[in-house]
Amino acid sequence: MLQPGLCMYRADLAEMDRRKPAGRLISGQAGPFSDGQTHFRTGRPVFRRADRLPGRQVRSGRKGTKEEMDKIQAIAHIHTDFPEKFGIPRQSGLVEDLEGRIVFEPEFRNPDAVRGLEQFSHVWLLWKFSENEREGWQPTVRPPRLGGNTRLGVFATRSPFRPNGIGLSCVRLKRVELTEKEGPVLIVLGADLMDGTPILDIKPYIPLADCHPEASEGYTKETGKHALLVEFPEELLSRYPEEKRGAAAALLSQDPRPGYSSDPERVYGVAFAGYDIRFRVRDGVLTVCGLEPRGDGGGKRRS
Repeated sequence: MLQPGLCMYRADLAEMDRRKPAGRLISGQAGPFSDGQTHFRTGRPVFRRADRLPGRQVRSGRKGTKEEMDKIQAIAHIHTDFPEKFGIPRQSGLVEDLEGRIVFEPEFRNPDAVRGLEQFSHVWLLWKFSENEREGWQPTVRPPRLGGNTRLGVFATRSPFRPNGIGLSCVRLKRVELTEKEGPVLIVLGADLMDGTPILDIKPYIPLADCHPEASEGYTKETGKHALLVEFPEELLSRYPEEKRGAAAALLSQDPRPGYSSDPERVYGVAFAGYDIRFRVRDGVLTVCGLEPRGDGGGKRRS
């Protein structure tokens, strides 16, 4: 049978604990967090609250997250042949010949930062949708490949219109160049990014962890295989440097038109590698009908 005095003592302790301000407790063995003190009745170490430890700051999750997000900065910018959003492949890797050049910001140009990266064939790029910034967000979006009429949850798509405008791309690492002026420069293939896009982080692609052949495709099973036959007259294609011709044709085969547009008489245009490519699409065949030089010095937007 419990002694009345002990019951009263425990009730008083419970009331005291209830009145204490909320704080995260640090548990464990006696050590720096306990100051070597023990409870006079139980003999167990007495632990101090985390927010009262010397030199330690504890912030609420929401405030801390905002402060950390505000500190996120671009570590690099990628330079590609796309001066505009229209026509960029909807996913990375769809056009393998597309080459990009990642140049680090001055404070991140230490060659040691990319030491060992050359051992990997592919890398992940985390980047910012710098040309799709808008106030607020919507819980549903209309993927173009579904005709522009079907609504899906934003987190079930890769739409650029997201609460946080962060993109993710897997690209092939062609080589790492060590330059005197710009430090280490990454040459990548298959990038689906506009020229000048800010890069937030770079991580190696690890097949053991990142490759899941058994993964289900969801609605993309219906839209994934979408290619057009391209007719690119030789007299027009020859205006491109030889190393750009394959990429230009492959880009057009991915059908850069809006998903809801199918007018066979309409002339579309996509800017790529210093030219505006004019084309029509009829019965699954894309025919290039014009190639006009751009007046912006090659069409590249430098940062």
